[in-house]
Amino acid sequence: MTFRQAILFSLLQGTTELAPVSSLGHGVLLPLFAGWSGVARNPQFLPFMVALHLGTAFALLLFFWKDWWALVQGSLVWSGILPSGKDREESLRNGRTMGLLVVGTVPAAILGFLLEKKIRLLFSSPSVAAFFLGINGVVLILAEYLRKRSASGDLAEMKMSRALIVGSFQAMALIPGLSRSGITMVGGLLNGLGHEEAARFSFLLSTPIIVGAGVLELPKLIRHGSLSMMHLALVGGFVSFLAAFSTTFLLMRYFRSYETGKALLPFGLYCLILSAVAGGWIVFH
Repeated sequence: MTFRQAILFSLLQGTTELAPVSSLGHGVLLPLFAGWSGVARNPQFLPFMVALHLGTAFALLLFFWKDWWALVQGSLVWSGILPSGKDREESLRNGRTMGLLVVGTVPAAILGFLLEKKIRLLFSSPSVAAFFLGINGVVLILAEYLRKRSASGDLAEMKMSRALIVGSFQAMALIPGLSRSGITMVGGLLNGLGHEEAARFSFLLSTPIIVGAGVLELPKLIRHGSLSMMHLALVGGFVSFLAAFSTTFLLMRYFRSYETGKALLPFGLYCLILSAVAGGWIVFH
């Protein structure tokens, strides 16, 4: 892998992992468009991608550190380990939100641990990624017309059963082309959240999954990474971190600004266009 390829993969990963357009789908299609057929088959490629995911995870943790701090404190108050203090009601709300995150993480954690490698191997061809990118676009567009217009947007008031449903949506993102953040946002919108809270819940929900996957794969980076690849992995992880942090900042502002509009519509149209372009590229090349 060249330095230029590493930077492009890093920017792509950091930008599309959190945008509702599927980083895995883009990662499958980039070698197709660029003619890098041998990059993904290189045994050094997986350790490199581990570093990119860790960069994304650190960006999420840094951006939402105040949220996580409040959620951890709230969960300790909720469970009776810490005294409630002056803001007892807010602490209990944060504790309940942490409970929602734990429940919502379960489906993707179980499915990812048991079936992720088999699913990605089965569905990781460019043609399949292009097809599911189109499906992702359709789902994003439909969600804007099917979502509840009277949504309260209050995450802490969501039922535990609905958090489990949203988490089940996230588990579908193991298929290349289906966006983790996008499909989880759709689950949130269809279960009563507004755009901003659906995005926040999606990012918080994805953090343990991305961190867990990176930590589990970290030994491969250490064991199989050559000195040159370790250098590229460090640079790529940092670039992915910067891109992911910037993307999260922009997306949260965007969804806050377009709370009452069809905020997912541009992303859905983009996925449909990319799916059509990729499909045509595959057919005529």
